[in-house]
Amino acid sequence: MSKDLSQTAYDHLWMHFTDMSSYENAPVPTIVRGEGTYIYDDKGKRYLDGLSGLFVVNAGHGRHELAETAYKQAQELAFFPIWSYAHPKAVELAERLANYAPGDLNKVFFTTGGGEAVETAWKLAKQYHKLTGNHQKYKVISRAVAYHGTPAGALSITGLPGLKAPFEPLVPGAHKVPNTNIYRAPIHGDDPVAYGRWAADQIEQEILFEGPETVAAVFLEPVQNAGGCFPPPPGYFQRVREICDKYNVLLVSDEVICAFGRLGTMFACDKFDYVPDMITCAKGMTSGYSPIGACIISDRLAEPFYRDGNTFLHGYTFGGHPVSAAVGIANLDIFEREGLNQHVLDNEGAFYSTLQKLSDLPIVGDVRGNGFFYGIELVKDKATKETFNEDETERILYNAVSKGLYEAGLYCRADDRGDPVVQLAPPLISDQSTFDEIESILRGVLTEAWAKI
Repeated sequence: MSKDLSQTAYDHLWMHFTDMSSYENAPVPTIVRGEGTYIYDDKGKRYLDGLSGLFVVNAGHGRHELAETAYKQAQELAFFPIWSYAHPKAVELAERLANYAPGDLNKVFFTTGGGEAVETAWKLAKQYHKLTGNHQKYKVISRAVAYHGTPAGALSITGLPGLKAPFEPLVPGAHKVPNTNIYRAPIHGDDPVAYGRWAADQIEQEILFEGPETVAAVFLEPVQNAGGCFPPPPGYFQRVREICDKYNVLLVSDEVICAFGRLGTMFACDKFDYVPDMITCAKGMTSGYSPIGACIISDRLAEPFYRDGNTFLHGYTFGGHPVSAAVGIANLDIFEREGLNQHVLDNEGAFYSTLQKLSDLPIVGDVRGNGFFYGIELVKDKATKETFNEDETERILYNAVSKGLYEAGLYCRADDRGDPVVQLAPPLISDQSTFDEIESILRGVLTEAWAKI
């Protein structure tokens, strides 16, 4: 990138979740091209995309088939809303998603992204309960440290106080329970089954505390992203399903990251054997080649909206966009033709075992996750699990690890929403050579970071 263009980026492009002051006297990193599992900057330097962009480019970069699909659809029908109208690609993609989804989740409400899908699910839960005579059911329960999006409702559901504080007051009625971070379990840390039961039972306790007649829904990611990839303990979701059924509370599986092969199944609830009432999804549906999201809804929830002149009073201009829907269909064709889900299932063990090699480093406390979705928690003391203080996190995680990884040619996420972690979610086409390259770069950068402690 030329100096002038970099300055223009600083002057006019307000980047998301970005400390803009950090680029006042430094060039803005600019990615210009992607191919397979790699991305390239404006200077021609190659980086391994260890985060699939932002948990998005599941089928990999440079898929000309998807670009050509978008071009063809834009020529035929570039845009038309699905407000009281249909168009073929939205219909076809909705049917495709319904066929993939478990149980009776057969109704698809399109959005343009994941946060909007979460917003949709909460609004639908509220209106559903009102239509079925439960007028006080409006509250939702989610987990500590969980991220569910930036719209006002989704941000209320989010369990990260630092992200919410600048925008409060937010939507009332969002309550939090402990997440499933067994590495830092306050109880049953040596018994995953007992810990899973305990964590699930915290949801029941919160429902009882708030009053079952007031709680509308529970929002849970199959593997929680923020905090560094917390998978569910055995039996956790089965117990949550029982609790939700007992109190007429809807279970929303927030799969914005975890759906479309990230864990090796089209929908992650199938990986952990539970059937939610709604699934929120986005990101990998098109592998990022065009924006789209969806809330997939059970027939039971949809039923009152399909009679007596009732209307779900909600929508988005670009929901179910023809170009995005066409790209989604073509992307899912690639998944099926190339067996990407099975590829993840066949190789997730190799990915984990390769990352697990880093456990010999004194800075690595825990390696956890599922599928092609892992977090590596960094610690100051392995024996006590002592974490870094705020100043150390800034110096080690951001100045040493984050910058070091990028300079070494690995794009991924160093994150301190919770305890410091490095997150990895490479494209689903990755193989052992990808895993080895990730491990090698991480080993070098983490070893240097430890030397600076």
